[in-house]
Formats: sequence, C-alpha cells, structure tokens
Amino acid sequence: MFKTNLLRQVTRAAIRQTPAFTATARQPAAVRAFTNSALLREKKDDDLDHTRHDELTTTGPPGASEHEGKFSRTDETIQVEYNENEEPASRPVQGRGGFHFKRTLASFSLEGRVGVVTGGARGLGLVMSQALVVSGADVAIVDLNKEEAAKQAQELMNHFRQENPGAENVPKVTAHYADVADPASVQAALDEILAAHGKIDNLVTSAGFTENFSAIDYPYDRIKKLWGVNVDGTYLFATGVARHLMERNAPGSIVMIGSMSGAIVNVPQPQAPYNAAKAAVRHLASSLAVEWAHAGVRVNCISPGYMLTALTKKILDDKPELAAKWTSLIPQGKMGRPEDLMGAVTFLCSDASAYVTGADLRVDGGYTVT
Repeated sequence: MFKTNLLRQVTRAAIRQTPAFTATARQPAAVRAFTNSALLREKKDDDLDHTRHDELTTTGPPGASEHEGKFSRTDETIQVEYNENEEPASRPVQGRGGFHFKRTLASFSLEGRVGVVTGGARGLGLVMSQALVVSGADVAIVDLNKEEAAKQAQELMNHFRQENPGAENVPKVTAHYADVADPASVQAALDEILAAHGKIDNLVTSAGFTENFSAIDYPYDRIKKLWGVNVDGTYLFATGVARHLMERNAPGSIVMIGSMSGAIVNVPQPQAPYNAAKAAVRHLASSLAVEWAHAGVRVNCISPGYMLTALTKKILDDKPELAAKWTSLIPQGKMGRPEDLMGAVTFLCSDASAYVTGADLRVDGGYTVT
C-alpha cells in the first residue's frame, strides 16, 4: 500500500513539473508505464466526452442519451393474459423430505398441526403444501380447480409414503374448492376444512396470478379480477382463519404470499395493477400482525422473486428474451426454484419463528437490494 501511494505521488509530481518527453526519459520503467496509462485514460475519457456530447445533441430528451435508462423501462408490446384453465400442472418436488439423518431444530416441526394452502394445487402453492406435509403437518389444499387439488393431495400422501417407508403416521391431505374472492365460497371452504380436520393452525395464502398489460390498455374487468384474487382472497381467508384461532383461544401463524413486485417495479413487462396488489398484501400482513398480536396470531409475508414455475416456463417459451433481461438484474444471476420457498414457509409457520411477526421475507436472489 505504501509503495503504491508513493508511486502515485511520484507520478503526479512528474506530470505536473516536467514536459512529457522529459518525464518519460528520466522516470523508471514502472513509472513510465503508469504515466502512459494515465495519459491514455485521459485521452479515452476526452474521446468519450465528445461521443456523449454528440449523443446528447442528436438523440433523446435534454440531458439523456439514447441508451441511458432503456433497460429500466416497461415495454408496452409485452402482453400476457392469465387463464387459469391453461395453467400447466405441477409435480411434487423429488428428494428425501421425511426421515432426517441430519439433525435440525425440533422447533421447525409442524407435527400435530393443520395447515391450509390456498392456490395449493399448482405452482408455488403446491411446493409449499409439500413443505408443510414433509414437516409433519396435515394439509388442506384449496383451489379453484378441485379435481387438480384432489389429484395433488393424493400425490403428496403417496410421495410421503415413498420417501418414508414404514412410516406409521402419514399426514392427511385433503382437497377443497373455493373462489377466494367470494366471501360465501371462502366460508364454505373453511367450514368443510374444519369438518375434515377439526382445526386450523396455519394458513398460507398462495392463491394469486399476474398478467401483463400497459396501464392505459388494461381491461378494467380483469383488474377487478386480479385484485379480487390477490387482495380480497388474501384478506377473506386471513380473517376467517384468525377468527377461528381466536374462538379456540389458540396461537397460529398466517403466511401471506406477496411478491418482490410489491416493493419494486418490474421491467420490461408492464404490470402496475399486480404490483399495487402485492404492495397491498405486504402492508396487509404488517397491519394484521399488529392488530392480532395480542391473540398470539402471527402474520408474515413471503415475497418471492422470479421463480421457474411451470407457468413461468410457459411464458418464457413464448418470450425467451425475457429470461436474459430478468436474470441480468438478479445478483445471484439465476431465477429461483419453487423449492427455494420450502424452508421459508416452514420457518414462518413453525415455532422457529415464534417471535417473528409483521416481517416481509424476500426470496429473490438479491433483486430488490440493488
């Protein structure tokens, strides 16, 4: 460090006090190389300044060149309309999940508890349902597609048996229909779950969807549907489960699935209503955490980043250029896998997070901190 500073000082003095040809002749080789590099850099900077000046005088608004900011803008040509009937089916994650030969904290166990996962038949909801099952909980999968939910419920139990041969207690997984945006449908589903399981201890509100339209062109009926599923559905199930927990005088944990889109603006795809909906979910979790803390009901939020679900893969198959743009903004340099949420949801549902409420746990590969 001392030698470097000394060399820098000698170089600066030589440049200031002597002509360039004299300094070059008298300086040691290392100093000459350093001086020449510095002079070359200055020349390149001058050239770059001229280039920038040319750009500023020929393109774009005052004070901005053509390239500046273009990767941080939305692109109105990107349109994706969500259709629940076309969402690809998912499969349980492979790998040992039951018997553990590596020690872990007992407080992560969910044995003896009943969890409800909305939107649990596919995508992130299915993987989080599996996380609860693997951790020992009985689970009620709630979905608009009850047939798919019933298929996955059976699949999760079969998968548990395969990974735990000889297991005496296999978690009970049931399937239930609900339109999460309809209060009557939500209450009917909760009544059915209580009849099947006797109680509810945990709730994961994974029902939701996104689609892409420019704000000006977004069909209003679709905006209402999006907000109904993402916001109203979260609110209705959360209040219904909280009411049940308070009537039982029992503690519980509610995990709302938000998105990093509730904290940042995604690019290049335009999705203002979705971003606003997920911001609402995040703050709803904080608000209810305060309101229900006295009753021992914890409320937290998980905000995933870009995840390679079956639906996301389908979108990227149609628009492969999006993958490169998305990953270029992720510090870890890759999209997440649905199973990356398994630990997060288990932590927030279990006693391992007993003193955590009102938190927003971002699982985004560092996207929102850059």
